[in-house]
Amino acid sequence: MIDLTKKRTIYNIATELNLAPGTISKVLNQNGNVSDQTRARVMNYIKEVGYVPASSARMLKSKRTYTVGIVFTEESDVGLEHSFFSSILQHFKTFVEKQGYELSFIVKKLGQHELSYYEWCRNKRVDGVYIVVGNYNDQGLYELINSDIPCVSTDMIVPGLHTVVSDNDQGIKITLDFIKEHLKKEKIAFISGPVQSKAFHERLIAFKREMERLELPCEDTQIAFAESFGFTSGYNAVSDLMKQMHEKPEVIVVSSDDIALGVLKGLRDLDLRVPEDVQVIGFDNIAFAKHFTPSLTTVAQDRKMLGEMAAKILIKLMDGTEEHISEITKLPVELIIRDSTKVNR
Repeated sequence: MIDLTKKRTIYNIATELNLAPGTISKVLNQNGNVSDQTRARVMNYIKEVGYVPASSARMLKSKRTYTVGIVFTEESDVGLEHSFFSSILQHFKTFVEKQGYELSFIVKKLGQHELSYYEWCRNKRVDGVYIVVGNYNDQGLYELINSDIPCVSTDMIVPGLHTVVSDNDQGIKITLDFIKEHLKKEKIAFISGPVQSKAFHERLIAFKREMERLELPCEDTQIAFAESFGFTSGYNAVSDLMKQMHEKPEVIVVSSDDIALGVLKGLRDLDLRVPEDVQVIGFDNIAFAKHFTPSLTTVAQDRKMLGEMAAKILIKLMDGTEEHISEITKLPVELIIRDSTKVNR
């Protein structure tokens, strides 16, 4: 006879059914590879003993699912393997999970059914959404942002969306001040990522503005554009830059480290030494930047702070806190000096 007064967990339920606790968890969360027979057996037993998972009890009490939807827009040509964005997402994930939330990736198709982001979120009853990377041409994102579902981003800046970003203006300013005051160079080129990215666009505008402030020459031939976010696009962009410039630059500022690593390889294949012939400065301070040869001087963004701040703001929005939260939160950056630059003493 089953003792209905006994307090149960997935562990003692697993013991009573002679199954692994992980199997019970998979059945409760409706995922994983579990046979239909075992799934039915677990569900029937849970129903018989009246077991309610702690998370489900909390949901029933609060009318919330404690689930955060994740948007990683496919049209942006940025995959989860992108070191910078995936790192921020990991810090976001760690923080919200400690607060009792779980993540669910938002996709445009569920089986044979194609849904908008908003429809998907309603279907999954998420409490809020984190837009890791967004495409400004994706109209579905605007529908989501303008809905009643709280949203936060570490990429897009649009009215009505709470966004946490690094201070791109500060990053470019300290970079160019360092080049003029410490490297003592004036022939400076810039390689931008795709300008549909708000961050890349801001860094490009800041570069032009700071070059003017420092009274340094800045012609269109000094600027090249990487076609995407990665290594190969940087390799191709530096080749384009060298073809269009009238004379070799002394320093190349690159708008992301992933692109900058491709630039370093491209310069090597052009028989140009770094930093002896050309110096290179990146932006992001990804983990691999210090291990590349030469190690990359770069503007460091605090990925942990970006992820955690986005998480804190989204949780406040989901909680319906009355306190005012600025739509745009800018975090400070710093310049990390490594071997791809050589200070002129």
